[in-house]
Amino acid sequence: MPSLFRRKSTDLVADATAAVAEPESATARPKGYTPSKKELGVETPKRQTSQRRHDTAVAPANRREAVKQMRERQRTERAEATAGMREGDERYLLARDRGPERALVRNIVDSRRTAGTWFFAGAIIVFIGSTSQMPREIQLGANVLWLVLALAVIVDSIRITRRIKKLVTERFPNTSQRMGSLYLYGIMRGLTFRRMRVPKPQIDLGATV
Repeated sequence: MPSLFRRKSTDLVADATAAVAEPESATARPKGYTPSKKELGVETPKRQTSQRRHDTAVAPANRREAVKQMRERQRTERAEATAGMREGDERYLLARDRGPERALVRNIVDSRRTAGTWFFAGAIIVFIGSTSQMPREIQLGANVLWLVLALAVIVDSIRITRRIKKLVTERFPNTSQRMGSLYLYGIMRGLTFRRMRVPKPQIDLGATV
């Protein structure tokens, strides 16, 4: 009978090991209990707070301050729109400049030197030289220069329209743009000085379109 009350030393060691391995709270958990991440040793990452803007507008104290803030906001928006228009951003372009077809027309014109860029400078010379105070020889030379400039612009405009028709037809066969409108758009851009064109040229002179 002593074996019934006295256990072997190996059994005692096994019981002690099992007691350490199983937490005391496990015996009190109901069936279907789901342990939390904290109990499993998993830390929940902290949610990053959204970055706050340091330039938050201060509420105006009176009507005059409100008008001042509104004008500053409008001035900033206009400056942003002007910069975006010059860079060719579609969000800020005028209706006449929008669309891939018109971007192609701008590249066609900007990739070449046009006679129209010299037209207005020549027109000023012609205007001064054709006045009655000038000698007859200068007046005659001014008239000849005017004729040469006009012919150069006409020939150059024809070349531009042919180039526009060819490339737009090849790259946009299903375009809804009127070719006449694209021709006029390209000719008017060709008459403008390169540095004054809006949107500004996106390609260099001599580049392949």
